Amino acid sequence: MIDLIILLTLLLLGYGFGHYAEKKHYKDIIQREKALRNLPSVSSKVLPPITQMDNELVSGNVVISVDYFKRFLAGLRNIFGGRVTSYETLLDRARREAILRMKEQAHAMGAKLIFNVKMETSSIYKGRRNSVGSVEILAYGTALIPKQH
Repeated sequence: MIDLIILLTLLLLGYGFGHYAEKKHYKDIIQREKALRNLPSVSSKVLPPITQMDNELVSGNVVISVDYFKRFLAGLRNIFGGRVTSYETLLDRARREAILRMKEQAHAMGAKLIFNVKMETSSIYKGRRNSVGSVEILAYGTALIPKQH
């Protein structure tokens, strides 16, 4: 009986704190995306026909941990099958955060465009039964910076 109470308590705490942190993070992401919307980032490998530009590698990476509630839901999905929607929001936040960090680095350099954007994803921690503990996303690309005369 005590084990059930502990499990339910951890699930409720995981849901409460996880939901709060996720909501707060999304709010911050949306605000920063609005501020950087004038700095395009494209996956095209073809250099745009812009002259008098320097180029610089820019990157942004983030590691986001899975909360206890999402891990529990993912475990249930492993039993019954189907989409693991609890991890989809985790990956969405991580991708958007990595791109924002890359854009912030490019913006600080005075870049006008980031092209050839690529992303790498990996799981950091494999806990019990190879469960995912954290995901890392790395976004990188080439920033085009107007030459200073």
